[in-house]
Amino acid sequence: MKKLQRFKNIRDYHKFANLASPEHPLISLVDYTQIKYTSNLDDLKWVQDYYTIGLKRNVPYKFFYGQQKYDFDEGVMTFISPDQVMSLVENPNIKHKPTGWLLLIHPDFLWNTHLATQINKYGFFGYAINEALFLSEKEEQMMVDILKNIQREYQSNIDKFSQKIVISQIEVLLNYAERFYDRQFITRKISNHQTVTKLEAILTNYFKEESLIDKGIPTVTWVADHLNLSPNYLSNMLKSLTGQSTQQHIHNKLIEKAKKQLSTTHLSVSEIAYDLGFEHPTSFTKLFKNKTEMSPIEFRKTFN
Repeated sequence: MKKLQRFKNIRDYHKFANLASPEHPLISLVDYTQIKYTSNLDDLKWVQDYYTIGLKRNVPYKFFYGQQKYDFDEGVMTFISPDQVMSLVENPNIKHKPTGWLLLIHPDFLWNTHLATQINKYGFFGYAINEALFLSEKEEQMMVDILKNIQREYQSNIDKFSQKIVISQIEVLLNYAERFYDRQFITRKISNHQTVTKLEAILTNYFKEESLIDKGIPTVTWVADHLNLSPNYLSNMLKSLTGQSTQQHIHNKLIEKAKKQLSTTHLSVSEIAYDLGFEHPTSFTKLFKNKTEMSPIEFRKTFN
């Protein structure tokens, strides 16, 4: 079993990677060519108490997040939030020298700023590692320029504007990442539409069951697991392609089945609600009215 190591601060990671002490205790831009891991990474998992934004190329390790793995043999960006478990194993297939950057940001650096509460809205911090952001050369250079702007600012003399300027640069970086991910959803349209087709099939099969009382309503996590995607990535991809989140797709299937039962059976609204997996009929009625602008009873009357 792999040993679990926790990096409570950026200084701990610098020491582990045989880097000089960080110039700022709460934020650091690391040149990947300078990293020298000496521990046996095959025996180690780690958890960090800070955010890591990575832009890597030709990294001689396979990077694991959960059950997913990714080989960094081309320019990609990853976004790791605190408390995510990671591990590395050596990848002998990589022959070129690794390059890239790691931006480490401790949550305390964001304290009392707009970004402290807004950073969680960037869903890609919850993506699996195989859902990394692929960059064109132009996009990669834009990101590197922003990273270096951040570094120059925290390396300069600290004044009352320093934190505000660095925070604004981090937001620019994250906003560009959001734009580039949206572009990636579009450029991978064929494979992503195949995912939408699989999603529809999974939900159709799920709701074919005569009774969902025992199974309950499928969760976003359950659907994402069956598509081998992270919940955040799946929902953002679906929003880009269809304008609706995973939860909305699940609700649409629920309403389809509810309409069929309301129009073809004599089951009461409560019986239909329980049959669809709802614990409380009022929750079903509220969802149905929200989706159709009619109550279940009003909908049924249109067929009488």
